[in-house]
Amino acid sequence: MDPFDYRTAFSRNIGWVTPEEQDKLRNQRVAIAGMGGVGGVYLLTLTRLGIGRFNLSDFDSFELGNFNRQAGAALSTLGRPKLEVMTEAALDINPTLDIRPFPSGVAADNVGEFLRDVDLYVDGLDFFVLDARRAVYQACAERGIPVVVAAPLGMGVSNINYLPGGMTLNTYFDFRDDLPETELAIRFLVGLSPAVLQARYLADPTAVRFHEKKGPSTPMACELCAGVAGTVALKILLGRGEVIRAPNSFHFDAYLNKAVHVRRPGGNRNPLQRLALAIARRRFGKPA
Repeated sequence: MDPFDYRTAFSRNIGWVTPEEQDKLRNQRVAIAGMGGVGGVYLLTLTRLGIGRFNLSDFDSFELGNFNRQAGAALSTLGRPKLEVMTEAALDINPTLDIRPFPSGVAADNVGEFLRDVDLYVDGLDFFVLDARRAVYQACAERGIPVVVAAPLGMGVSNINYLPGGMTLNTYFDFRDDLPETELAIRFLVGLSPAVLQARYLADPTAVRFHEKKGPSTPMACELCAGVAGTVALKILLGRGEVIRAPNSFHFDAYLNKAVHVRRPGGNRNPLQRLALAIARRRFGKPA
């Protein structure tokens, strides 16, 4: 068997990137929090793109309920730590990777170390993990680190990014420390999905249970997220022009064969968003 060679392994990227850009990607460090539904496939996609350095966090282990969407979930990995499994998978693609693991997850007390030397943060946290998400985004804003968000919604993806000097997560979603968890989750959902395309084909609304921190998912959405997040990451890391940034977003839905660009000045304080929030509160704000 031939020994691993970086340039040969990723030679088919050349053409879409130059050899010089490929070398640059090799020396970039990307942080990904969460190795589950989207985080795991983000890692594999960015590894195949040729990114050479990662800071990765996750404290969870694979279980049977992960099988419908998570790249590392299989009978052979049941009960194993997600971070360990996905690190092995990435190193199996590129054994020269520089990976800094954070097996206790990421929170306010270790976010500084998690973001050390990082050029880009890609959000792979579970939808309902809002405290850690807010801590990471705030730290990214303070350090001038771009944030890429690709949300799996139904059978589509919504992309909204936070760039240095631009609108922050707390401002866009209108988050406050005094809000209850369910209200924060509703604001997060409505802010992620101002076009609400996925609502048109939700077959069983009772599967969305905010008070239990549960909702339906599809593998197609996770794979679409990886494609979008990987593309945006490439553009940011190589300086390839403008990317969508808050309060603007892009939503592509494969089920509806539809793509829309949305602008919401003021984020969730925008009148259209306030109306959407009121509807979402009536629909999801009370326990069933």
